[in-house]
Order: sequence, then structure tokens, then C-alpha cells
Amino acid sequence: MSDPSPQPSAPSPPIAIDLNCDMGESFGAWRMGQDAEVMPWITSANIACGFHAGDFSTMQQTVLLAKTHGVAIGAHVSLPDLQGFGRRELRVTPGEAYAMTLYQIGALAAFASAAGTRVAHVKPHGALYNMAARDRALADAIARAMLDFDKNLILVGLAGSALPAAGAAIGLRVAHEAFADRRYEADGSLTPRREPDAVIHNIDTAVAQAVRLATKGTVDTRDSRAIEVRVDTICVHGDRDDAAVFARRLREALAGAGARVVPIAKGTSEQVTS
Repeated sequence: MSDPSPQPSAPSPPIAIDLNCDMGESFGAWRMGQDAEVMPWITSANIACGFHAGDFSTMQQTVLLAKTHGVAIGAHVSLPDLQGFGRRELRVTPGEAYAMTLYQIGALAAFASAAGTRVAHVKPHGALYNMAARDRALADAIARAMLDFDKNLILVGLAGSALPAAGAAIGLRVAHEAFADRRYEADGSLTPRREPDAVIHNIDTAVAQAVRLATKGTVDTRDSRAIEVRVDTICVHGDRDDAAVFARRLREALAGAGARVVPIAKGTSEQVTS
């Protein structure tokens, strides 16, 4: 007679999560961010390509820094808006979005190739990110530029938005992104920066939100509702005054919660959509 007692189930595999950070945003004599201090704690670097920040020397140095630390390199493509740091919405056509995306990927790819590495992902910046998250035509243009450049590129976009949907629709791998230190609206969008509580400045609060996103897939909105958010990668903002401490604390907390912190491309098949 067989033993009717229940058998122990196999342990669940650890959660795989990527930590990405916007980097290379210095320009000429102007210095921004703590790239060298943050880089050891992240797994993916989104490098400015000269449209909202960055220049040729900064791009080269940031690529080399990322390679030294084994961090995946991504093109942080933006609207052409140095004065506004890419955070002002400009009216652009899908054709223009395609061309500016292709231009910026190509520029960063040249430095990556010269360093003996490659661009692994693309993440739009600032206003372009938010515009493409809700405008499928812009999202399609960005995805098409990526596919035409390299079908192996991974598109990083706001979780559940038009960006990852556009990438998946044409066969790109995509990563749904969440934010440790940004407030959310009930529809899953980010609270606009013009609102006074759009950014979470307290490290403990931001780290707790990130761990909950990674392990539970939920977040509280600005009006205290709990919503579900798919999370493949979490953004660490490099322009915080405490960016290096924040990145270290966040990585340690995720590891302490049982997560594997790895680049997007090395995540589980369930996390990166083909």
C-alpha cells in the first residue's frame, strides 16, 4: 500500500532580479553622479549617449568602468535636450524617435566594441521613457530601431506599459522595470516629478519598497492602494546625493531576502520575455 502522507515539495528557485542605474551623465567640466562608487553594487548600467547628458569621453570612461566590474552595458537613449536633462516632453514623430534611438545606440556601440564588449540593452530616458510608456507608436519606433540594429538587444521599459509590449510584439526580449525610490499612481504609472512626493528620499523606505516589489510583486500607490507590478529589473537613481549608499543597501537587502542579483540577460526565462 502506498504511503498517503504528503511529500515535501521542491524548494522554489531564488528570485532573479537586475539592478540598473543611469550613468555617464557628466558633461565636459560638469560632474554628475557617483558612477565609480555605485558601479560595484549594480548589474546593469544605462549609459547616457550625449542627447540628455554625457559626452564622448564620459561614454568611453563609463563603458570601461562597467566592463571592469562585469556590469551589463545599456544605451540610455533620450530626446535631444541637454538644457532640460531630457525631462521635458518634446513633440517628435515616430520616425524621429526611430532615428534618434538608432543614432544613440550606434554611438555607444562603437565605444563598447572598441573596449571588447557590447551593448546588451536599451532603456529610454526621462520624458522619452514616459512618452513611450503610454504612446504605442513611439514605443514601436524605439523597438524597431533596436531590432534593426541588433535583434539580441533587450528593451527595458516601465512595467506593464506600451514599451515592453512593443518590444515583445516584434520579438525582442524585454524587461519590465520598477523603481525603488519613486511613488506610483493607481494605473501603475510613476507619480510625475512635479508632485512634491514623487521621489522617496528616505533610504529605508525606498529599500523596503524595492524588496517588496522584487519578492511580492506589489507596491503601494500614492493614494495607499496596493497594486501588482511585474518586476524584472529595479532602477537605482544615480543622481541621488546618497546614491552609493543607497545602491549598497539595496543590493544587500535583496540578497538578504533571498534574491539573486544578476544582469537581465542572466535572469530566469520567466523574467525575460522572448
